[in-house]
Order: sequence, then C-alpha cells, then structure tokens
Amino acid sequence: MNPTEDLSILTLVLNASILVQAVMVLLLSLSVASWTIIFRKGSNLRAARRETERFERDFWAGGDLQTLFEAAQRKMSSAGTQINAAVLERIFAAGMQEFLKAKEIDAARRAMKAAYQREMDRLEANLPFLASVGSVSPYIGLLGTVWGIMHAFRGLANVQQATLASVAPGIAEALVATAIGLFAAIPAVVAYNRYSTDIDRLSIHFESFIEEFTNILQRQGARL
Repeated sequence: MNPTEDLSILTLVLNASILVQAVMVLLLSLSVASWTIIFRKGSNLRAARRETERFERDFWAGGDLQTLFEAAQRKMSSAGTQINAAVLERIFAAGMQEFLKAKEIDAARRAMKAAYQREMDRLEANLPFLASVGSVSPYIGLLGTVWGIMHAFRGLANVQQATLASVAPGIAEALVATAIGLFAAIPAVVAYNRYSTDIDRLSIHFESFIEEFTNILQRQGARL
C-alpha cells in the first residue's frame, strides 16, 4: 500500500480506534440531523415571511375585517396546524374571534398574545438543537482527536525508532475527528444565528400588528 493510500480519508477512518470511529459516527449523525433541520427551517421561515407580507398587504388594503376573518378561518381549517399557514393570519383570527365573542378589547389582546406565543414556539422549534450542535461538536471532535493522538503515541512504544512515517497515520486519523466536528458545528452556528435574526424580525412584525389591530378594535368597537 503506497503512502497516498495509507493516508486517504477512508483508510484513516477504517483504521481508527473504536472510540475515534464512534466519535466520527456521532458527529456525522449530528451533522445530518442539523442539515435536515437547516433546510426545513429555512423553508418554513421563508413561507412564514411570505405569508406575513401577503396578509399585511391584504389587511392594510382597507378590506372588511369580517371578510378577512372568514378567509383566515377557511385557510386554517384547510391547512390545519402546518407552519405554511400564515402566522400573522392566525394571530389576527385569534383576536378577532375572541372580540366577536366577548366584545372586549382586553380579551382580544390576550387571545392574540397567546396565539403569538404559540406561533413563536413553533417557529423557534429545533433552534436549540442547532445551538447545541454548534457548541458541542468541536469538543466531541477534540475528544476523538486527543484519544487518537494518545493511541498513536502508545503505538510508538513498540517501535525501536520513531519516525514521522510511523506516527503520521495515527495523528492524521485523530485530526479527521476534529475536521468532522468543525464540519458539523460551523453550519449549525451560522444557521442558528441567521434563523434567530429572521425570527426576531418576524416577532417585531407580529407584536406591532397586535398593537395596531388592538387600536383598530378600540376605534371600531361596537360597529364590528
């Protein structure tokens, strides 16, 4: 086996110690899970942002609130609890429904706040996992690296003359664990920061809408 084959990534992984291999498998599993969440969360947030902008245009176009409410109810009954249903539309429908039932501004506001919290919980789902992967993966990779280097140096005890060729494969396989740890951590951290910012922006939209819609209900009150 020539030196290039000895130091190929696949060969290093296959020849690694059991613990290092276990660390690599764990990191790859975390990476796959985080990439799955990254793609799904990105799609969900784009849909939420798009639907929020659409509903804001419809709402501020001066249409009838009862008509908007009925359209929102039809949409929610057909979409169920899927994230692609407009988040802001859900908040509006919750407040409007409570106001039509109780004719109380405070009750409508509380209903919108409760709906807002439910929607925020749904939007923020799985973000803690990305944060955990981003913070823990480098240390898991470092564990594999330290163990691999210790394993490589223990192997030198049976060698009369230590050379770079004898120690390089062991150190290389150990560094692969660090590389996989960084491969898992970096996208998770970037996605977490990006999605947290996007969710914060949406949150500001939702809170502003709650205040503005409450003012509208106060002005129109009994006419609804």
